[in-house]
Amino acid sequence: MSATTQELELVAPLPAVARSPFGPLATLARRRFQLSARTPRELVVPLLTPILFALVIAPALKQALHTSSAYEAFVATGTIGLLIPLNTMFAGIGVLVDRENGAQRELLSAPIHRSLLVLANMAVAFAITALQIAVLLGVARARGIHFHIPGAGAVWFLFAGSLFTIAMYGAAETLAARVPRTEEYIGRVPAIAIVPWFLAGSLFPIDALPGFLTWFARVLPLTHALALVRYGLLDDSSGLHNIWKMHSSTEMAALSLVVVTLFAGALVAAGIRTFSRTAVR
Repeated sequence: MSATTQELELVAPLPAVARSPFGPLATLARRRFQLSARTPRELVVPLLTPILFALVIAPALKQALHTSSAYEAFVATGTIGLLIPLNTMFAGIGVLVDRENGAQRELLSAPIHRSLLVLANMAVAFAITALQIAVLLGVARARGIHFHIPGAGAVWFLFAGSLFTIAMYGAAETLAARVPRTEEYIGRVPAIAIVPWFLAGSLFPIDALPGFLTWFARVLPLTHALALVRYGLLDDSSGLHNIWKMHSSTEMAALSLVVVTLFAGALVAAGIRTFSRTAVR
């Protein structure tokens, strides 16, 4: 049985669930999850990256730089800003594979809105990314890295992490729809997923950058997302202050959340629109 035939079997229930607004989305998400994680190995291997950062890299940087345990927490939370872009951008490779060798053309002929294909893929990427972040925080805590979460801290963290994940998947979907080959897509991933991480206050405050780069870092959505993550998990508003230079932490957090929200909305809309226009090329 060919791979395309197997994929079509996965989406066979689509007509039966067409009456439910969430039925097609759930079916498509199940299909994408089965394609993305056919074996436990495909779920376990991606978890090695957050474990490596929590157990090796953060303690090594603490020792090399002769800093306190607070810096371990700083690096551990900064790793979230690397995991999200990498996971979501690599999820976009599945879109390219589906277009070139999968059942995308058959799915496009199904009686469903094309946006559901994007949203289903995004839901799976979101779930896998959330699992990695949970593992990262769990391993970091077991390693002895302490988090100080105030009353509303978890809310700020969840909103910031969720919206930034959605935004980066929108970017991945847009890029996947625009580039013709997987090789070209992979070649662009470092510029989108890795370079901003070094400038967004992941390993050091953005004020340590040269003046023009500090201003550029303030524009990056990742800078705002990381500042919110640290505000939520560490009760540390210094990242927000480096961006806004205001006195009220709550007001600065709200402004940064607006930035990440606008970024997420714009990129998801761009991803859906680009996919809908180019899916049948």
